[in-house]
Amino acid sequence: MRAVMYDAIGATPVVRDLPDPVAPVGGVVVAVHATGLCRSDWHAWVGHDDISLPHVPGHELAGVVSSVGQGVERWSVGDRVTVPFVEGCGTCEWCHSGNAQVCPFQEQPGFTHWGSFAELVALHAAETNLVRVPDDVSFEAAAALGCRFATAWRALTARAHVQADEWVTVVGAGGLGLSCVVIGKALGAKVIAVDRNPGALEAAQAVGADVTLATDGLNVPAAVHELTSGGSHVAVDAAGTEATCADAILSLRRRGRHVQVGLLPPVDGHPRVPMSRVIAWELDLLGSHGMAAVDYPAMMARITSGDLRPESLIERVVGLEEAATLLPMMDRTAASGITMINPLVPDAPR
Repeated sequence: MRAVMYDAIGATPVVRDLPDPVAPVGGVVVAVHATGLCRSDWHAWVGHDDISLPHVPGHELAGVVSSVGQGVERWSVGDRVTVPFVEGCGTCEWCHSGNAQVCPFQEQPGFTHWGSFAELVALHAAETNLVRVPDDVSFEAAAALGCRFATAWRALTARAHVQADEWVTVVGAGGLGLSCVVIGKALGAKVIAVDRNPGALEAAQAVGADVTLATDGLNVPAAVHELTSGGSHVAVDAAGTEATCADAILSLRRRGRHVQVGLLPPVDGHPRVPMSRVIAWELDLLGSHGMAAVDYPAMMARITSGDLRPESLIERVVGLEEAATLLPMMDRTAASGITMINPLVPDAPR
């Protein structure tokens, strides 16, 4: 198979011919038809995650089952599938309770094992983790669900319990933040999108944001408090920096709910959080780490009905060669949507 690989942390990724993976016991191999280029892949490439080298990145994917491992009963060759980026073990108390997203024995394609920037990818515990993709949902739309969109769905529905007419402030309007905008609007909320990139703010407005705020020189919390007459009911840090985390928390009204979904790697120590405000205003701080496969049906139903359109967030589709070039640039590129990779075509312009 062809795949994007790098040999050392920070080394230039290249496309190589590698041996085809073998389906693990209880797992499958999937022929990848679409896979997302996510900032989490960049975090692994720069060394913020513990990975084995050489490494194939990629964790948001959809495709067709090409081989089935021993013990798999519900899945067959030819099935159209996607998978959450967290592969629960399927046997622990957390998986049995429907919370595979926090499984202590989890696997993650593109992190704990080779990922989906490839023509083929091996996936573990298929009975627990695979999600069937309806024929009327594209592979690109399904691949967009695996990390950013599903994380945003769970963050706003199961964690923050967003209600109609509440104010939701989303700090960071990349793929994850734009997913929060789309879902927040579908839930009937009033959404403020915050970013430093004009293109990202234009994308947020295009997918329904009620207000967009450019961060350059702006006191974001003060602006949000003025717009919302006292602060947002819910705030999401979808970027993952000390500054964006603080802006999100300080944008909340009293007894508001903050959801941290942007990764906060402990570079130069753990980020400082304005805990004095959290205590004085009785704010709720919530984490959200993907979503288990058992929770996909409600989200998928709204996609098939047309209420949610994750494909509207896709900015472009590229091949493996371009993906290898783009990965090291993710901290310097002003993204305004999701970049999707088609591993079956070397270069697939959208």
